[in-house]
Amino acid sequence: MAASLGRALGSEVRYSAVSPEAYRNLGFPSAEDLGNMFRFKRDFNEYFCGARTLDEARALNPALQSFDDWLAES
Repeated sequence: MAASLGRALGSEVRYSAVSPEAYRNLGFPSAEDLGNMFRFKRDFNEYFCGARTLDEARALNPALQSFDDWLAES
């Protein structure tokens, strides 16, 4: 995603991993909630990503775009 965003913006974008625990302590509104969301994603990634296939998602939303296609339209 960082590489795609960098291409769309025409500048380098780097991914920096931040643990959910560190994210919760960043001190901005909702940092704790976002840290909890990232922890769930980390700890339950297989369940989180496997709940529905891409085909099922496209059936629910035929206009679903790839990240690159979405960036091209933005």
